[in-house]
Amino acid sequence: MKQEESKQKSIIQKLDLDGYISQLKLFFAREKSVVMQGDINQHFRYIKALSSEEFPPPKAVKNLDLELNLIKKQAILGVEEIYAFVTMISYFNRLKSHTFPEPLSSWLHGIEIPDEIREIIDYFTAEGQINPERDPELYGLEKSIKQNKIDIKETLYKLTHSAKLRDYLVDTQVHFSGGEETLLVKGGFNNVIKATVAARSSGGHFYIIPQSISHLKEKESALLSRKEEVIYRYCKEISAKFAKWERFLAFINKEYDRFDHYQARVLFARSKEYEFILPSKSKRIKLEGFAHPAIEDPVPVSIDLDKEVMLITGVNAGGKTMLLKSLLSAVYMAKYLLPFRCNVAKSEVGHFKSIEAVIDDPQSVKNDISTFAGRMQEFAKLFAKENAIVGVDEIELGTDSDEAASLFRVLLDELRKKGITFIVTTHHKRLASLMASDEQVELIAALYGEEKRLPTYTFLQGSIGKSYAFETAERYGIPERIVARAREVYGEDKEKLNDLIERSTALEREMREKIRRVEEELTAAEKKKHHLEELEFKLRENHRKAIATLENRYNAATKRAQEALKAKESSEGRRLLTEAHKHKSFTPKEVRTEEKEPLKEGDRIKYRSHKGELLSIRGKEATIEVDGLKMRVPLKELKRSGEEPKAKAPQKPKQATVSVEKTGASVSVKLLGMYADEALETVDKFLSDAMVNNLGEVQIIHGTGGGVLAKLVTEYLKKHPKIKKFYRMPGNLGITIVEL
Repeated sequence: MKQEESKQKSIIQKLDLDGYISQLKLFFAREKSVVMQGDINQHFRYIKALSSEEFPPPKAVKNLDLELNLIKKQAILGVEEIYAFVTMISYFNRLKSHTFPEPLSSWLHGIEIPDEIREIIDYFTAEGQINPERDPELYGLEKSIKQNKIDIKETLYKLTHSAKLRDYLVDTQVHFSGGEETLLVKGGFNNVIKATVAARSSGGHFYIIPQSISHLKEKESALLSRKEEVIYRYCKEISAKFAKWERFLAFINKEYDRFDHYQARVLFARSKEYEFILPSKSKRIKLEGFAHPAIEDPVPVSIDLDKEVMLITGVNAGGKTMLLKSLLSAVYMAKYLLPFRCNVAKSEVGHFKSIEAVIDDPQSVKNDISTFAGRMQEFAKLFAKENAIVGVDEIELGTDSDEAASLFRVLLDELRKKGITFIVTTHHKRLASLMASDEQVELIAALYGEEKRLPTYTFLQGSIGKSYAFETAERYGIPERIVARAREVYGEDKEKLNDLIERSTALEREMREKIRRVEEELTAAEKKKHHLEELEFKLRENHRKAIATLENRYNAATKRAQEALKAKESSEGRRLLTEAHKHKSFTPKEVRTEEKEPLKEGDRIKYRSHKGELLSIRGKEATIEVDGLKMRVPLKELKRSGEEPKAKAPQKPKQATVSVEKTGASVSVKLLGMYADEALETVDKFLSDAMVNNLGEVQIIHGTGGGVLAKLVTEYLKKHPKIKKFYRMPGNLGITIVEL
């Protein structure tokens, strides 16, 4: 526990949050760590519920761990110790009378205070003393003590106004010395009054206790002793009850700490107009209008980072370290639900298991360790970490920058594999140039205002920043001639190299950004294309359903006509047949689709889900061949399949023949060689005639072939309302028997 507290203090100091934490702790009812144990999501819900309500702040209560151990041992507690427990119990009792939103209400009402413990609350006054009105003896003692004090005061008053003592009095006031009422007199007072010297003043005078009030003092002492005996009796009685309810007192002590965490955060946030952020499951750090609490007049930080490494370069004293501390501080405060200033609606802070800051110079003469060696020790410890966020300030500190760049490039790559996120500041461009091409590295440049020749304390993502060392030296008073000489020594070649590094990095970032935008546009185009295809399919499906609806109406009208004919109502039958033919001859509104190139005979086409060949075109209809079956379909429903047309020898068109044979109880119809629509129309007419003539059984000759006609006939018969039964003829699958 002490090691954890020490680590917390260390990270708080490194991130400059010690002043902020001290201000927060002023709102606690008792001293404690800011770290809350338990489910952070549950804590967040309680804090948000409490934030919307007004509530009385809790009274200060000392830590009671020692007192709880004494209760376990059945020791007798003092009045102050007992009253500390009473304070907590009374506060929860008061909170339960308020109406809080969920889940706060359920939690508080779930704290059941035993009646025996609740009664103890009435033992005490608001000042934390045993209430004398509960006990006649205690009441009498209090009254006697009060009267005795009045007697002492009156006696002293008479002495201060007596003629014999007037010349020896320094003043007429009653002075307290060592807790006793005294008079301040000059030397020689013993000539006129018998008294005991309590003390001497700095002016050489004497504080005296007159002998005339000694008996009153003795009486007061006796009264106080009797009062202590009564109070001890109460303490013994209450301590016995506390021992019985020791587990409840431990529970209420823990819950008081828990509520103390919530109320302190809420009241602190109100006083500073801060906001709470619940950490997300991602490792993204998106801040909008963030201000580090240690900076009095900050430039708000707005940045969006979701990479594994954030590499901050740029101008000296331009805020690189401040940005690093701000990012880590935001993670720390969100992790422990501490409020801070930001735009909550536009901010997001990820959750990390631990927070590490490699910021200070670890060089130590006492431990005989160099800066670079100390840094290596700190990095070695990181290999035992997982899912952490680590801030490293001036990463190449203490050694050759080129060697350090290569070393830290490899170290960062290896530690990233353990789920560690890095925020790194550096002045040297070597490491930045080595890592710039990595997709999981975010370059951040601290900007310099060329016009005012001052840092702007703002940042640009996706760029390597210059250090502006010469400009910074001039700004802090280095003579101009010395800076000019330094520029000459530095040389133009290195300056050009730096510019090339910055430009090449910027170009690479720009290229990656363009690729990303093109990929987004392609994805959007694919989505749009898919949407249009779905829309076309829906339109065609609606068209097909409309045709099916019309066919059903035709069949229903035909049925009604047949029933009328059977009833020998020829005029009514003719009217219903006319109505049926109107439905049949209805032409639905065309769904127009544009073709880039008109279809022609011999093209490979797609009709619904089938592929075939276009045989001929006649007006708005086309004859096609699909799976060996010729069909006449609307031209607008065909699409080019994209396959090359197959060369095919011309064939003589088949003559469709329909033969109807009537032999006793059976009639047959031949569909061989017919188109699909012709075959269905023939079957429909054939069955209508058969039912009008009261035939019980008929035969449909469709042949075997590719099975297309047989399938069409089967589907049609399944939907026909007047068909009792149908089946294939045993021994000849090319004929279907239909029972009407």
